[in-house]
Amino acid sequence: MNLSQRPELVVKGNLVDAERVTPDGWLAIAGGKIIGSGSGQAPEAPQVIDAGGKWILPGVIDGQVHSGSQANQEGLGWASRAAAAGGITVMVDMPYDDPQPVACRALLEAKIAEVERDCHVDVALFGTLNATYGFDAAAGLIEGGVCAFKFSTFEATPGRFPRVDEDDLMHAFELIAPTGLACAVHNQMQELTRKNIQRMVEAGDTGWDAFMRAHTPLIENLATALIYEMGAESGARAHAVHVSTSRGFELYRMYRQAGYPVSIETCVQYLMLNHEQHTRQFGARTKHYPPIRPKAETELLWSHIAQGDCTFVSSDHVSWGLERKGDDNVFKNASGGPGLETLLPALWTGCEQHGIAPTTVAQLLCRNPARHFLLDDRKGGFDTGMDADFVVLRPERYRFDPANSLSAVKWSAFEGMEFSVRVEATYCRGQAVFAEGRILNSPGSGQFLRPRVANGAGQ
Repeated sequence: MNLSQRPELVVKGNLVDAERVTPDGWLAIAGGKIIGSGSGQAPEAPQVIDAGGKWILPGVIDGQVHSGSQANQEGLGWASRAAAAGGITVMVDMPYDDPQPVACRALLEAKIAEVERDCHVDVALFGTLNATYGFDAAAGLIEGGVCAFKFSTFEATPGRFPRVDEDDLMHAFELIAPTGLACAVHNQMQELTRKNIQRMVEAGDTGWDAFMRAHTPLIENLATALIYEMGAESGARAHAVHVSTSRGFELYRMYRQAGYPVSIETCVQYLMLNHEQHTRQFGARTKHYPPIRPKAETELLWSHIAQGDCTFVSSDHVSWGLERKGDDNVFKNASGGPGLETLLPALWTGCEQHGIAPTTVAQLLCRNPARHFLLDDRKGGFDTGMDADFVVLRPERYRFDPANSLSAVKWSAFEGMEFSVRVEATYCRGQAVFAEGRILNSPGSGQFLRPRVANGAGQ
């Protein structure tokens, strides 16, 4: 045991990182950083957290959070409370805020100020480009510290969440490629979507199961292929978000094997929810884009998880109130739902059910998103010198009850689902953020995270 300095805090338990599980392991922490780790006899320290028999995981990085989609509703600060309760120490927040998206330096600076004033965990931020501020705004967003860019092939909300035409999307990819930042794209063919919905509405076909049938796999897969081909042509790091089909993963693998810097993400709801059971039970509460797929498709996604084909898994969290989810016409309801507190326990439970090692959870929720967003010099693992971000997971079988949520809303499509682990405590940079069901630090304790590469070669 050779530590560079005296530990201020030692954490003992079963360590889980992306490479290995270390039973009876320990972490030594000083100055908010990890200064050593090992197994067996731990060093002495003024403060010791004895989590014997429990899992110690690096703090989770949720790579797709929408905290500002509804003005004056949740916001970054409130979302960060739910994040801490879910073992998340880094939220990567999307740019599509209400009333206007983060598409210029001034809006980015205002959002950074919100992080530093209100947040309980650390936050990295996406930027986007739009017609209002133009392509020239890219330089200011990059200099300002965005960790990635987000675009859409579908207009979800006029102005706030616009469709980007293919020629403009290609130009954006070419602008961003030299920086090494990822270009993430919402993958949905607009014309096919709108034609299907119009035909079904005219026929009165708008019940609980209509949303999935309107949004066919082809609508998603064609857009995924378009994104990857633009990446291949431009040299940009092309990233398909919320992929819900096995074919999407096959397309990703094809481009990756050809040597292109592509990446892929799915969300935990596409792994743990299915159309036949959960959408039938909860209706529009399970309405996401893409739609929750049939169980046969979710099981195919698990095969890709087991094979190591997925870059990372996210929540796609947004706290719509139930007034946005109660219309009998499924197409009139908002897409999305709360997910910060269920991401980690749901994915851990699903991996257990499918015989997949706990290290895969650390890969998909910690190491890989840290690498993807160029935060891996500080986040995502237990290497010496990393930020002391960790979560204590207690093995426990319980049914999730959103009534106890720290989110802005008290409902969930995961209501009643049995999980096999519970988040007992969350620490960010060595400081307690959440334990025993409550937030322990003050607003503004979280930090804004800039990527390790703002200009120059990416990975």
